[in-house]
Amino acid sequence: MAHILHIDSSPRGERSYSRKLSHKFITAWKTAHPEDTLTYRDLGHNPVPHVDEPWIAASFSPPEARTPELNEAIKLSDELVDEFIAADRYVFGVPMYNFSVPSTLKAYIDQIVRVNRTFAVNEQGYQGLVKGKKMLIVTASGGSYRQGTPAAGYDFQEPFLRAIFGLVGITDITFMHADNLSGGDKAVEQSLAEVDTAIQEAVTSW
Repeated sequence: MAHILHIDSSPRGERSYSRKLSHKFITAWKTAHPEDTLTYRDLGHNPVPHVDEPWIAASFSPPEARTPELNEAIKLSDELVDEFIAADRYVFGVPMYNFSVPSTLKAYIDQIVRVNRTFAVNEQGYQGLVKGKKMLIVTASGGSYRQGTPAAGYDFQEPFLRAIFGLVGITDITFMHADNLSGGDKAVEQSLAEVDTAIQEAVTSW
């Protein structure tokens, strides 16, 4: 039995491709693995706050040295980190905004990527503290940014997500790209069919 943390980051509702596809995967996964448990967080509709000065002061202070104000400033982050660490697997729905991730997801990442909680720094450099986990990320974009395409150099989404989650120790990451969604009906149909196939394969192999 595994515990899955499912996160959507699109502010759109029914018109969101990343949201539809992440839910399609979760639905198929739960059908095949009914014993697994799930926590869902909707960052697109319920965003977490950006870090601020009290947050920074609290995150770099030992817990025993924090004032009540600093404890309050870091409280949500501690809850998000605990929730993140408690999961065995992660499913993220992520639209591409300006060649990268939405600010809703970036704010969440800033809340959970914390020294001595999800990563450490030692003589060898960075050490991830969240190990043995798997992540599946479904992206949605109007254009195509895959390797070999003319716009591949503009993709700061997948490299960023691989790097930041790799920092905390998660390197087993599967991407499913619903791309070229502004390319007309035929392009959309082809892209969604490819992701549907990938979802069905992942349900049995992920």
